[in-house]
Amino acid sequence: MSDQATMQSIARLVPQGSRVLDLGCGDGALIDYLQRERGCTGYGIELADANVLACMQRGVNVIQLNLDEGLSMFDDNSFDVVLQIDTLQHLRNTETMLVETARVGHTGIVAFPNFAHWPNRLSILRGRMPVTRRLPYQWYDTPNIRVGTFKDFEVLAKRNNLRILDAFGLQEGREIRTLPNVRAGTAVFRMERLTSPKAA
Repeated sequence: MSDQATMQSIARLVPQGSRVLDLGCGDGALIDYLQRERGCTGYGIELADANVLACMQRGVNVIQLNLDEGLSMFDDNSFDVVLQIDTLQHLRNTETMLVETARVGHTGIVAFPNFAHWPNRLSILRGRMPVTRRLPYQWYDTPNIRVGTFKDFEVLAKRNNLRILDAFGLQEGREIRTLPNVRAGTAVFRMERLTSPKAA
């Protein structure tokens, strides 16, 4: 998810000058944008060699790490904002990483393909798994381990003692706030932990 309109929508959720951790940062386009346009600092986490190299070429600080191994290298509230943009659906330890996102950041921003978007529902009614711009793979070759919806995320957040501060959809670069679970291909949430980390 690196088109300009999407980056601008995500960037608006990140306060100016924030210290940011971008989990699954890809080629570093978003964190690079945040550094240039919002005066942010921080790191990207990425596994793929080619993406790590692309981050370095952009001047983005990047740590090569498999997110399935967790974020134990970071203390509580190490960052103002932790981003998980198009990452959650690829992780085996989704619930753990969601909690870790809220632990290492004061706030977390999560975005993922919304499986409840109306074209996906129509495809399922026709008996086929959806293939769309946001879910461009066939069922047998998708890198997505799982799919989710707005409602699924709300339940997961509540179960893990997370407060949703803002929620909306993105469709073709536009923010969708009315019926986003049906009208938007991407779900976006800004969240925080309900309980503060214990003092050291």
